[in-house]
Amino acid sequence: MHPTRTLAPLAPALAVLASLSACGGGVGGGVGGGSSAVSLQGAGATFPAPLYQRWFQELAQQGLARVNYQSVGSGAGVRQFQAGTVDFAASDKPLSSEEAAAIRRGVVQIPMTAGAIAVAYNHPGCSLKLSQAQLVGIFDGTINNFKQLGCPDQAIKVVFRSDGSGTTYNFTKSLSAFSPSWKAGPGAAKSVQWPTGIGAKGNEGVAASLQQLKGAIGYVETAYVQGNLQAAAIQNGSGGYAMPSTEEAAKALASIELGADLTGSNPNPTAGYPIVTFTWILLYRSGNGAKLPALQKAFGYTLADGAQAQAPVLGFVSLPAPVLSKARAALATLGQ
Repeated sequence: MHPTRTLAPLAPALAVLASLSACGGGVGGGVGGGSSAVSLQGAGATFPAPLYQRWFQELAQQGLARVNYQSVGSGAGVRQFQAGTVDFAASDKPLSSEEAAAIRRGVVQIPMTAGAIAVAYNHPGCSLKLSQAQLVGIFDGTINNFKQLGCPDQAIKVVFRSDGSGTTYNFTKSLSAFSPSWKAGPGAAKSVQWPTGIGAKGNEGVAASLQQLKGAIGYVETAYVQGNLQAAAIQNGSGGYAMPSTEEAAKALASIELGADLTGSNPNPTAGYPIVTFTWILLYRSGNGAKLPALQKAFGYTLADGAQAQAPVLGFVSLPAPVLSKARAALATLGQ
């Protein structure tokens, strides 16, 4: 199923999210719930923000917790978590063992949802089916016109994330797996030196730039592929091609073995759509104090079957049952 058709109902939610971000507000911070609800502060990934928005609004409406979530990107969110200025962070790139060991209060990293990173473009009348070599060629600048890809003549304008981003990390990790030259050149990181293109902040910013620029192409979470944007089919590790639907993303995610710390990835799976990632909530293992009950209620809610069932409606993938069981057990280990 084409993601733009699957995700069309999300447009109003994204509009609200953009409005909240523009006003400096947080996701869920101003919705119902009464003054008695405990307030939680979080920051981080824009990748899962549409789904988090829905969950946090429901939490507030039910009076379980008021969550002020700033979708500022994984890099900024992790920095705030390391500084101890938020109650939780969200990141599409989990902390390394060294980074985790440096958190004075300890850290529990809990997978919360998963999804595909789409290669989105603005060139009506063009249907892209990209080999791994072609995808790398677009982002290293050696392919600079859609006619090189069998489409009508139109200069390609690459759009990338200007902020430190887990989406960028996972996208460039796949490019590195697809191409030794990319691995040796820009490499994989939350921020890289892009050979070509212009930058935009957040998945929201990249999507907005893609909408505005004819011939633009970039990478965003699938939920942001809307309006005049299309998503390209991408070649996976076995040579097949897949679109970034929830079904194809789930096939690829099934190949990822999460370790004891519930982290892991596969940048070039042999089945399904190849550019996929889990995304994590980072919580302090200790020092949560009076906010501990609210944290456990909030994320117990997001890990419940009902909340997880909402993920595919918004273009994300529900956590597989074995991962969900481990995530719930990890949440129970938080202390005051």
